[in-house]
Formats: sequence, C-alpha cells, structure tokens
Amino acid sequence: MCIVAIAWQLFDELPLVLLSNRDEFLQRPTEPLHQWLDKPIYAGRDCQSGGTWLGIHQELHQQNGRWAAVLNFRDGVQATSNERSRGELVTDFLTSALSPMSFARQISLPDYAGFNLVIGDAEQAVIVNNRGYAPTPLYAGLHVLSNGQPDEGWFKTERLRGRLRQEVLPLLSEDSSFNYWQDAAFDVLSDNTKAPTAELPKTGVAFEVEQALSSVYIEPMALAVLKTTMPTYGTRTQSILTLRNEKGSCAEVRAELISRELGNDG
Repeated sequence: MCIVAIAWQLFDELPLVLLSNRDEFLQRPTEPLHQWLDKPIYAGRDCQSGGTWLGIHQELHQQNGRWAAVLNFRDGVQATSNERSRGELVTDFLTSALSPMSFARQISLPDYAGFNLVIGDAEQAVIVNNRGYAPTPLYAGLHVLSNGQPDEGWFKTERLRGRLRQEVLPLLSEDSSFNYWQDAAFDVLSDNTKAPTAELPKTGVAFEVEQALSSVYIEPMALAVLKTTMPTYGTRTQSILTLRNEKGSCAEVRAELISRELGNDG
C-alpha cells in the first residue's frame, strides 16, 4: 500500500475514516477482501507472504475495533530474503491483546524492510516506522502518509490532503452516512495527477519511476528495471475503513471495511 489518509477523531459518529490505495506489482498473487478462516481477520491477503496491507479484527461477525495498515518505506534500500514480511505486522497486531502503543514499542524493528505502520482501536491510534520515527500517538486531525517519513510533505500526500479537506470532509460533516460521501472518497483516491519535476521527492529511484509514482493513483506502468513494455505495477486496490459509534447498541463501535479491486492483476 502506498498512500493512506486518516481522519482521526474528527467526527463524533465516525471516530476513524481511513482511505487507502494499495500499489503493488500486478503479478503478485492476492486474495480480495474476505473473512480469513485461520485468523480473526477481515482483509485482503497477500498470497506470496501470507500477510495483509490493511485489515480489521473480525471473527464470526464479532469485532473489537482493532485496525491496522502498513506501507513500505522507499529509500533505495532493497528488502532482503531474510527479513520478515511487513504484512505480518498487521496480522500480529490484529490478533494481539496489546494496546496500540504497547504493541508498537515491542516490535523488533531490524527484522523488517523499511515500513510505516499505523495501528489502532477505538481509543488510540499510533504510528511507527523503522527509519527513526518512534511510536507516536496520532492527534485528532487529518493525517496523510505515503512511503516517506510521516511528516514529509510529498506532492501526492499534500494533493490528497487538499482534496479531502475540500471535497470529502465537508460531506462527512453534513451526513456521515456512507452512501453520502463514498463516491467523493473514491474519486479523490483516483487522482492520477503527477508531480511537477521540482516537487518530486528523492528516494533513490530513477526520475521516470519517481514521476510515475508521484500521483495518488498510479496508473498501470512498466517498470524499466524489469525490461518489459507490459504494465507491471500500479494501484491495485482502493479501500475505505471506518469505525462508527453505535448508539443504542451493545457494541460501542462497529468497524466497516470495503475495497474495490481495479482489475489490473495482469
């Protein structure tokens, strides 16, 4: 997953609204959003490593409000075969009883390739990475991060932030019903505007690749390093995750996760 926007504790009825695009190699085998049979997890699944990029705790329609998302960190350092799958961070948290902060503090950071991890429940959300960003609680507000440091203002993160503030958050303020604002949310996730040359980050990849990766939505593209003209990489899944306070219900909060697959699996 390559970009995540989180509206945290901005709306009474929806304490969490999370929008995400997962960018991945098109040939990487993936299962779409579903209830896992072997773990109390509702998520898509990476069939290559067995983990996931975004998910919620759910078992037999019972929830505990836990949610998590992981993004890779793009700094030119290649992952090695002896490193653990970053998707395990999501599944391990969702099946853990630790608080978000306690879980973040006990991660063995050197065991993984570069990552940004956001984990939470109905009470607390925490972000951490293994590139020098210590476990930090999210403050109430709008947070947008991609494959750099959480406080870096990349073109794509700032563009998504601006469009959310102008086009989605006002709708949520008017009516939190999902059908009222979902089309606007998916529309901003589909923004394919690329960064001007002067606003490209420097992450150790070639200029052409950096520019192709600079939009919120990455159109199917052929990575030159694979020496092919066929599309090999792009945005594969768009997701919306919410936590909703349930009035008059035994459950304090209800999680809902929906995704749409973009049909470019190669």
